Parts: sequence; structure tokens; C-alpha cells
Amino acid sequence: MSASHFEADSGKPQKRGFPVLVLLPLVVFTGLAALFLFQLTLGGDPKKIPSALINKPAPEFALGPVEGLTRDGNGIPGFSREDLLGKISVVNVFASWCVPCRQEHPIMEELGTLDDIQLIGINYKDKPENARRFLGSLGNPYDLIGADDAGRAAIEWGVYGVPETFVVDEKGMIRYKFIGPLSPSTYKDTFLPELKKVMDGA
Repeated sequence: MSASHFEADSGKPQKRGFPVLVLLPLVVFTGLAALFLFQLTLGGDPKKIPSALINKPAPEFALGPVEGLTRDGNGIPGFSREDLLGKISVVNVFASWCVPCRQEHPIMEELGTLDDIQLIGINYKDKPENARRFLGSLGNPYDLIGADDAGRAAIEWGVYGVPETFVVDEKGMIRYKFIGPLSPSTYKDTFLPELKKVMDGA
């Protein structure tokens, strides 16, 4: 009997190759973690992630109103791209289920007091009753609010997540995008200077 035949019948478990696919999730996770770390350390402020839509026209879209949302007995209308023409607009993507949206809401209320802009909300993947409750308890600073039930408009705007805030000039061109919740410091030091540039026509 040959040695090879004896080894095959010896009852010892045969060695198998290491399953490479087991490592695949770990490799993918490590790569994503490294990319995120690069953004934080070498890539600068993650809120300055470039948007393909900056200095380009706002996308064509039309959003209906949030069902049942009123102010002084009148329904608050939705909006479309045509509503962005002729006046500087600040467009804020928010949702009632978004905790950071609640945190930045006082900033939205301050923006809503500015005379030279219109403040517009995109209510993202929200239930009408929840949106009404959210704005009823915190206050409604928006001039127009569109209901983006399916999230399609947010995709067209290149939204990464809520909240996000855009500055759109009188010609309907997106001039600035802020990712994440505005805080008193980022509002004063970052957002307002960018808004002023657009208001001054820079």
C-alpha cells in the first residue's frame, strides 16, 4: 500500500485552503474606515464635501405641500424650481425624526426672520402628522414646504442625509451647501458669510 493511500485512509482531517471570502467584510470595513479617517485628518472639514450641483441650476422638481399644514388658517404651499427664481432662497432639508434637525431649528427660526431671503423646507421621508407636530411644537419658520415622501427630490439635490441646507441665488443656481446641523458657531462663522456672498452678488 502506498504512503499516499495510507495518509488518505488514516482518518486525519485533510488541510483545506483558508476561505478568503471570510476576510472580505473586514477588508471593506477597514477601507471605509481609512477613507473616513483621511477625510477627518488630511481631507479637512467633512462638512465641505464637494457637491456636483454647486454653481449649477437647481434640479427640476415639484413637491406638493405637507398635508394639513397651515398657518393662520391658510395651507402652506409646496414648491417647485420656479419658486426659486427671482429671490435668494435658503433650502433646508429636514424631518421630524431627525434629532439634529431639532437641534438646529432655532437657527432656522433666525433665518426665517431675514427679509432678503425666502426660507424653504424639504420635508424628507416624513409622515404628515409627524411633520405637523414637529413644526407645531417648535414653530414654523418656512415660507414654503415641500413634502418629499419618497426622498426622490433629495436625491436630485444630492443630499447625503438630513439636515442639509442650500443657498440658491435669484437665477435658481445652487451656490452653497452645508452638510449637517447648523450650530450657533457654524451659522455665524461659516453659513452667514457664504449667504452674504450670494446676497452681495459675489
